[in-house]
Amino acid sequence: MSETSRNPVVTSVETWRCQRREALFDAARTGRSPMNWDVVVVRLSTDAGLHGHATALAARSSVVTQAHLHETIAPVVLGRPVSQREAIWHELWAIDRYLAFFPVYLPGPVDVALWDLAAQAAGLPLYQFIGECRTSLPAYASSLFMPGADDYVQQMRSYAARGFGAYKAHPPGPWRKDIELHRALRAAAGPDRVLMTDPVADYSLEDAIRVGRDLEQLGYHWFEEPFRDFELRKYAKLCAALDIPIAGTETTHGGPWGVAQAIALDAVDIVRADVSWKAGITGTLKIAHLAEAHGLRCEVHCTTMGFMDMANLHVSCALRNCEYFELLVPEEPFRFPMKDAYPIDGHGVAHVPSKPGIGVELDWDAVDRACVEHRITQAP
Repeated sequence: MSETSRNPVVTSVETWRCQRREALFDAARTGRSPMNWDVVVVRLSTDAGLHGHATALAARSSVVTQAHLHETIAPVVLGRPVSQREAIWHELWAIDRYLAFFPVYLPGPVDVALWDLAAQAAGLPLYQFIGECRTSLPAYASSLFMPGADDYVQQMRSYAARGFGAYKAHPPGPWRKDIELHRALRAAAGPDRVLMTDPVADYSLEDAIRVGRDLEQLGYHWFEEPFRDFELRKYAKLCAALDIPIAGTETTHGGPWGVAQAIALDAVDIVRADVSWKAGITGTLKIAHLAEAHGLRCEVHCTTMGFMDMANLHVSCALRNCEYFELLVPEEPFRFPMKDAYPIDGHGVAHVPSKPGIGVELDWDAVDRACVEHRITQAP
């Protein structure tokens, strides 16, 4: 095997800016700004003929995402071997501080594509290239925001019929209505089914304690993001007041450094990370290992994009301290542009792909149909 094929050098960054015109959140969360759930597909090509892929979140503006990828991130990646992932990762953090101020969902996708390339060059599935811990883990169905308790109960039952042993609600608020929803789900699910809740809320501390105590009586598995992730003192008081595990840090800025502050302040019992919003696979691994060293779980958060969720699955199968694979449901709107079906069996277990790299195919016909701008930046 030649040195080039073992350690390929990135020769171009290519993107497809895809418009989707999906309406997946309600008006209260969409607001007056357009939210079409666009996606930017990313390809890194190399001198060895290998291609690494990722997708970048562009729910509000695909133009902003694509511009960052070509104008700010591509110059850092082009002409460099994939073995320099760590050096590239740190350089991009320096650029972030010196006035790039990336959105939380960048530059993670480029890091994912670099890992995809490195694993392909090694001839290994990504989870084995990272370091294999297992080949599967249970999935939980994770709802969108819906109008009423009956909608959640019906959805929970439909995924239970498909073998899913766990369900997480994103309740619509306010907090009193959320309590009613939590009770309705437990009554419908019975005492043994695993239930979680993630209100993505802005509760007061007092109301969060009231909700949390009710959740403890109902036997919920965790209570996630009742406040904005930057309200660390508020989280610390909540953790001290409740026995139910409090999950947070999903949207925390600063990658592993941001999560470290939450851990240091005892502001979370479970940390959240993913390969899109936490600076890629490199960032997610750092967070998971940091959590493990503090005796905490790192529950990997869905990216809302099927291909990146498969990267999540690979990372989760290289970790010991992640319990579940999160599947946002209904899943079909979030699968784009992944061609493969989600690898979840009839018992609700997600099985990691076994082909080299991330190991799933993109649907290039669907990408071409949705693409409104295709750009290539090549190495000088």
